[in-house]
Amino acid sequence: MRLSRYFLPVLKETPAEAQIVSHRLMLRAGMIKQASAGIYSWLPMGYKVLKNIENIVHEEQVRAGHIPMLMPTLQSADLWKESGRYDAYGPEMLRIEDRHGRDMLYGPTNEELITDIFRSHVGSYKDLPLTLYHIQWKFRDEIRPRFGVMRGREFLMKDGYNFDLTKEDALHAYNRHLVSYLRTYERMGLQAIPMRADSGPIGGDDTHEFLVLADTGESEVFYDAEITDLKFGDRAIDYDDVAQCQAVLEEFTSRYARTDETHDEAEFAKVPEARRRTARGIEVGQIFYFGTKYSDAMGAKVADADGNRVPVHMGSHGIGVSRLLGAIIEASHDDNGIIWPEGVTPFHCGIVNLKQGDDAADAACDALYASLTALGLDPLYDDRNERAGGKFATMDLIGLPWRITVGPRGLKNGVVELTSRRTGESEELPPEQAIAKVAAIYGKAIA
Repeated sequence: MRLSRYFLPVLKETPAEAQIVSHRLMLRAGMIKQASAGIYSWLPMGYKVLKNIENIVHEEQVRAGHIPMLMPTLQSADLWKESGRYDAYGPEMLRIEDRHGRDMLYGPTNEELITDIFRSHVGSYKDLPLTLYHIQWKFRDEIRPRFGVMRGREFLMKDGYNFDLTKEDALHAYNRHLVSYLRTYERMGLQAIPMRADSGPIGGDDTHEFLVLADTGESEVFYDAEITDLKFGDRAIDYDDVAQCQAVLEEFTSRYARTDETHDEAEFAKVPEARRRTARGIEVGQIFYFGTKYSDAMGAKVADADGNRVPVHMGSHGIGVSRLLGAIIEASHDDNGIIWPEGVTPFHCGIVNLKQGDDAADAACDALYASLTALGLDPLYDDRNERAGGKFATMDLIGLPWRITVGPRGLKNGVVELTSRRTGESEELPPEQAIAKVAAIYGKAIA
């Protein structure tokens, strides 16, 4: 994309309403615009990152054997009354009456709707196990929406639901989700720590939240410092292997890590003092096992091997897709702007022309742009007739991981400058070598 043809309304000044880093930078980088309190329009660059995050979530869910679908944003209140949650959920639920006087709601979650789908179409244990998920906009009427996409009223969320014949099978689904989430977050350049948490209005006894450590986190967390040394990496995981998934869960949850809601000071005291840590954390996902809570209430039963009708065991598993974007910025920025991890960056690299209108510089930038595009990469070419300092400031603000700078002086020596946004380190390379290095970073082969 050529920046002269792109819609990127960057701001020089920080809007007064932005209280935390991610909100400030998303507004300044032209990623979002507030439509009303806690509700945002996603502008082109913000939307690109949002889709990159969503694609990673989809890929890892499918890798784990989960099946995508799509449920509506509006739900019938009758299902929630059947489960007993309609009155219990609280004022965060946006309740609506349609023109026929029927009670509706803007879904904050989908346990009731997915259970109704299941009970309508599945009747035998032979159809289990089954995990369905979707990525859909949700709404929770927060009394004080703030911090941009970190605590908005409308948000994009992946929510998945497993249906299993036994508690043992359902706990394997729980473990499988934990493993898939660890891989998902690492692909986004995040370390999200699974912490024992409170189930809240979802219900159930087993639940872990995934939290990214950040000073602006809304939760106080307590953990053993050893947990921050754990990395999922490129492990080959067989998601059907119960023992393998259980081993990963034990590795990542055996050390103390809890939110303030479930913190146990006596247990925390057993951690060696040098390893005890308290910090703030941003919740980016949560997994639950709640047994037969919804299947009992809503009659979601299957015939077992003996022909008996038994309620299925269920769990739900959420990832805050839009919240993740803010969390990534909170975890990866500096005084000049965002620093995108390669896995979610809106553009793979930036091209800066130091002397727009110079024949050699223009030709070199055009050639770089064409070569990178031909390799399947998506560069952002700053071809505006702006001063060099302004171009560098824009590139630092929007945070592309790599920048190729082209100027007449370097071209006379046959080189361009390749700069890492994360480290600030630069090296001069012939254009073809700069292309090859960027391509290798993103796993693109050059013929």
